[in-house]
Amino acid sequence: MFRYHTLNAISPKGLVKFSNNYEQTDEADDADAFIVRSAKLHDMEFSDKLCCIARAGAGVNNIPLDKCADQGIVVFNTPGANANAVKELVFAGMLLASRDIIGSVNWVLENKDDPDISKSMEKAKKNFAGNELAGKKLGVIGLGAIGQQVANAATHLGMEVYGYDPYISVNAAWNLSRNVEHIGNVDDIYKDCDFITVHVPLLDSTKGMIDAQAVDKMKKGVVILNFARDLLVDEKAVLDGIKTGKIKHYVTDFPNPVTAGKPGVIATSHLGASTAEAEENCAMMAVDEIMDYLENGNVTHSVNFPDCSMGVCQAKGRLAILHHNKSGLIAKYTTILGDAAINVSDMTNKSRGDYAYSLIDVDSEVTSDVIDKLSSIPDVIRVRVVK
Repeated sequence: MFRYHTLNAISPKGLVKFSNNYEQTDEADDADAFIVRSAKLHDMEFSDKLCCIARAGAGVNNIPLDKCADQGIVVFNTPGANANAVKELVFAGMLLASRDIIGSVNWVLENKDDPDISKSMEKAKKNFAGNELAGKKLGVIGLGAIGQQVANAATHLGMEVYGYDPYISVNAAWNLSRNVEHIGNVDDIYKDCDFITVHVPLLDSTKGMIDAQAVDKMKKGVVILNFARDLLVDEKAVLDGIKTGKIKHYVTDFPNPVTAGKPGVIATSHLGASTAEAEENCAMMAVDEIMDYLENGNVTHSVNFPDCSMGVCQAKGRLAILHHNKSGLIAKYTTILGDAAINVSDMTNKSRGDYAYSLIDVDSEVTSDVIDKLSSIPDVIRVRVVK
């Protein structure tokens, strides 16, 4: 019996996917798996029993990835599960920035008691005139699950769409509309586009990427949209750009004391994935990832270990070994198994940065003595018998 612990409210439609071999526990130290959304785990101590953490969402800045890797805890996220929800909010942001919908709504509220509101609004509406999206140039920085959906949908609204992503995956490239022009230099996005939307992960290399230098290269009246991560944008530089008229609006899903209520800023309260559908999709994907890892040893959508899969185990047993990415370890594994007269029927090894993962199918039972010998090898982090 496996046990899982939830650190936030998780959609019941996801949790119901757990088989009868799983039960929920309120005790974190008793759990084989965590499911989390926004709860901060950096100061949390993890028990030796914990095998994996699934983030029901894309961003994992609330989880200590290296700490988990060093303890043999695989961290998953759910890329693409909330992509449609974020995509729709991006277009809402573009419309709010193009048409003064907020000003118009506020005017109606302020004049709700006017018996002649129907007549007075005909005079007032000229104050809220805006522009259409069709024919405007949209620059999409980052063409992952969300970025590609934004780019593709924008072409159907008649926008000229330019995409920038030096690390675009093959699958993302295949899914991208042929009407999206792939740009090799992000400066071309800055200087040509009326709207710029950012959809990249928060890394050391992307932190503050929309800075004063980037703003200086942008065309006058640009709208910048940030529904990815707040720290991708140097907000002081953006506010300075609004003051000078270089930036028309900064649309963000991450309000804070720097941006909240400032002229030219349209801020929503972190609504990107706040739809029932997105929460359900993220929860269901998280549950699938947990079960496949605990039952088969397969790793899909990990953010601290390499993805690695050998399907459902058909052999007598399967070993899952998390280790540092050092040479010679596989030979040590097979030597120990050979000395114990355990035949290896199949195996695979994948690496990612400083960490690696091996799956080994064997034709006989693996004893605790063999597990102890494998675990004692330097640079081995965790050994688990999957079957």
